[in-house]
Amino acid sequence: MDNTISIILTLSLLLWTSPFLAKFLRVPTPPVEIVLGSALAYLGILHENSYFDLIAEMGFLYLMFIAGMEVDLKQIIHSPRIILRKAAWFVMTLGALALLAGLLLQMNHIVIISLPLISIGLVASLSKIYGRKDPWLNLAILVGVMGEVASIATLTVLDAASTVGFGWELLFKILYLLLFLFAIYLGYRLLHLLFWWAPELKKKLMPSVDSSDQDVRLAIALFFIMISAMLALDLELALGAFIAGAAISAFFHHEKELESKLSSLGFGFLVPLFFIHVGSSFDLEALRYGGVVTGALTITAITILIRILAAFHLRKIYTRLDALMTAISLSMPLTLLIAVATIGFDSGAIDNLTYYTLILASLFEVIVAMLSIKALDQYRKHLRMKKRGTTNS
Repeated sequence: MDNTISIILTLSLLLWTSPFLAKFLRVPTPPVEIVLGSALAYLGILHENSYFDLIAEMGFLYLMFIAGMEVDLKQIIHSPRIILRKAAWFVMTLGALALLAGLLLQMNHIVIISLPLISIGLVASLSKIYGRKDPWLNLAILVGVMGEVASIATLTVLDAASTVGFGWELLFKILYLLLFLFAIYLGYRLLHLLFWWAPELKKKLMPSVDSSDQDVRLAIALFFIMISAMLALDLELALGAFIAGAAISAFFHHEKELESKLSSLGFGFLVPLFFIHVGSSFDLEALRYGGVVTGALTITAITILIRILAAFHLRKIYTRLDALMTAISLSMPLTLLIAVATIGFDSGAIDNLTYYTLILASLFEVIVAMLSIKALDQYRKHLRMKKRGTTNS
């Protein structure tokens, strides 16, 4: 009980002080929370606790939920075909480059799988920092959705393979996943038709003026319903949380304040606890093991490099700088990378050394990508100011 109390007090202080420290250091908050979590775990202040583990898992799922809300299905569906085609080429090229790099460097198959993973959970946190007005961020979300679906499908297959092996059972599991996704698509079309015939139903389910916060209640209810469905179907929970967020965005976009309400709860409470937990899960003693740091740096460099090369397809959509920022923003598959590393370690596909290497790489990727985006954003602002000065003169 005493340990639980000390953890609660420590997490409370970290939630409150980490934004101040991030502002002082002039870096985004998530890397600071990860580093603080790792440091305090090393000092023995933070340690494994069932309540901490549970709320961190909820923070991860909520982050995926918010990421789903960032997806505008109508905008994606009605995007010019050339953009959708180039986004698809980005994802396919990324997978091919990851496979090529992994085979050339003779990497473990789990490491190869981790290289092209894409998660837009942290892209959602970038939109909180930079807003959604910049074209590169909208492009990153569009490309990220395609990559996220492919990555979660890969994670689901990997999870199934680690339990049932490679055979007919795995094939049935893949077919099961495809049928589920098809059912979700049919459900989307049916609801779209229903709300088209009865548009007033939307406002009854989620009224614009409501003192009981019915909009938040419905969103959270859908969040837990989808998680329950994933548990019942034995599918990846992150997929359910992501679909729930995308459904809210697709059908209740008229409720403008809802996203702000849910984001405040997520980024002010649940998501930071997840980042702190990620940091605490990494043992700093592993830095002394030979090959962990160099291996993590190698994986980080390859992860970012193959995305920059794949962004060759995106360079003509807006500007080359936008394509570069899109590529780097998609270089933070933190949540999915940790999930893949955990599955690989639990199944015996990777050893302890490789596990720590992947975890450290996931932290390096977040820190390098966040700082690089901040630097590129400052550079872009400098170019704009310089252009304005030239125009005025």
